[in-house]
Amino acid sequence: MQYAGASGDFNPLHTDERFAVEAAGYPGVFAHGMLTMGMTGRVLTDWVGTEALLRYGVRFKAQVWPGDTLTATATVEAIEDTPTGPVAHFTLRTVNQDGAEVVTGTAAARLDP
Repeated sequence: MQYAGASGDFNPLHTDERFAVEAAGYPGVFAHGMLTMGMTGRVLTDWVGTEALLRYGVRFKAQVWPGDTLTATATVEAIEDTPTGPVAHFTLRTVNQDGAEVVTGTAAARLDP
């Protein structure tokens, strides 16, 4: 509920257990995709900072359920020399406690020369 309030997204799939189960057929409520995206991006911004981030995009692969434990990783795939300095290209992956992918993505960030 706290994320729903902060984001303004009160979709009942994320906030109303009865709706999620009875109307939508899910086993219960699940996390907002943007919450998972933000948590995944944090692994990158904690390393390069928000100011260096040039691009970030994800695909949502599976729901994140209450009680899930997530592990996010960022892998440098390439470093490109550009006129404004080096840019690192990343792949990102977040998995749950069973190793199932919940988010995958790509990003690019400026590096200090």
